Amino acid sequence: MKHLSEYRDPGLVKALLSRINAVTTRPWVIMEICGGQTHSIVKNGIDRMLPPQIELVHGPGCPVCVTPLELIDKAIAIASFPNVIFTSFGDMLRVPGSKKDLFMVRAAGGDVRIVYSPLDALALARQFPDKQVVFFAVGFETTTPNTAMTVKQAMREGMNNFSLLVSHVLVPPAMTALLDSPLNRVNAYLAAGHVCAVMGWQQYEPIAGKYHVPVVVTGFEPVDLLNGILSAVTQLERGEARVENQYPRVVSREGNMSAKNDVTEVFEITDRAWRGIGNIPRSGLRLREEFASYDAEKRFAVDSITATESPDCISGLVLQGLKKPFECAAFGNRCTPQTPMGATMVSSEGACAAYYAYHRGDLNLTRQ
Repeated sequence: MKHLSEYRDPGLVKALLSRINAVTTRPWVIMEICGGQTHSIVKNGIDRMLPPQIELVHGPGCPVCVTPLELIDKAIAIASFPNVIFTSFGDMLRVPGSKKDLFMVRAAGGDVRIVYSPLDALALARQFPDKQVVFFAVGFETTTPNTAMTVKQAMREGMNNFSLLVSHVLVPPAMTALLDSPLNRVNAYLAAGHVCAVMGWQQYEPIAGKYHVPVVVTGFEPVDLLNGILSAVTQLERGEARVENQYPRVVSREGNMSAKNDVTEVFEITDRAWRGIGNIPRSGLRLREEFASYDAEKRFAVDSITATESPDCISGLVLQGLKKPFECAAFGNRCTPQTPMGATMVSSEGACAAYYAYHRGDLNLTRQ
């Protein structure tokens, strides 16, 4: 299949691994930003094929994982209202709140539905004009344009039974927050190709320049990822730090200007709490005042809900590249996809879910 099998070619993989081995002389820590990249790395065993000097750590680029606990609790509160149809992407329904998840709300009689696009939620609002339809708007720059387009469409149609619970976040502020941390271990980043397809790669140039950290835009297949790692290691070994685009079949320097304009028209930048990490200044988006009537937090008056994270879950440390999932005492026993303590165990992009799916057997052998 074009643009798929050619990026899984075993011969190319072996050749890239040979080049990475040849160029590596010192220890380096490289963080892949996106949870989709994490799953591809772990599933394909890329982390175990690299030279021992190279450590891959897993970043906060899983939107479900970083949605703050109090927002999950707000979602649960809104979904529990009578006359509400609450809609969300599928993996969000299993994310644990303080006391329960959205599946439990549905089991108790709440109208909680899985959708594949905010436009699906808008269609439900048209179909059920006597119901309040709420969409849980979660995601990075990749999904934000769809949300913006949907809000604009709702306004054009004059719909007053549709609203958003917004948890959109931005990648660059999270990258700089990690680099500013005194605990930082990251020497280079693999930037997420789908985010860059929307935003372009020029937004990373200030980061590479200020922190002297290579940033390589990378895709999701094994050859994409190994090309990204090779570029990052080559820069590090040479003492260089710049942005490289190893995903040119999808990503341009400027990105998708139409999508970016839609986002800017509907949203403005705000501070945002990240689950397990804390507040990151100017890392989130909120609806501009002219679209504030579509803000579900205001419509349902859930602003006062607060929550406290479980001290037993180390997902925040995993998302900062400070720990690996198997370093958690609860991993694979008290915390499983069936009994998750944190979002990283249930999200399709969560690092703990990746390790549970593909490395769990090795962990069991170690524990024996």
